[in-house]
Amino acid sequence: MKRSRFSEEQIIAILKQQESGVSTADVCREHGISSATFYKWKAKFGGLEVSDTSLPGLRVTRALTAIMA
Repeated sequence: MKRSRFSEEQIIAILKQQESGVSTADVCREHGISSATFYKWKAKFGGLEVSDTSLPGLRVTRALTAIMA
């Protein structure tokens, strides 16, 4: 599987940039990603903070939360 150009911390920072009021198209253009990639990241990392990425078992917890919701 291809390795991502962006770390989880960088992805979360990109999502926060859009949440702060910058348009999605501008964020995607600035970072060289497609809008499909942006929305895929938003679905996966949307509610996370940078400090959350180091917690063990986080992906399992998010997956279970999504299934139960």
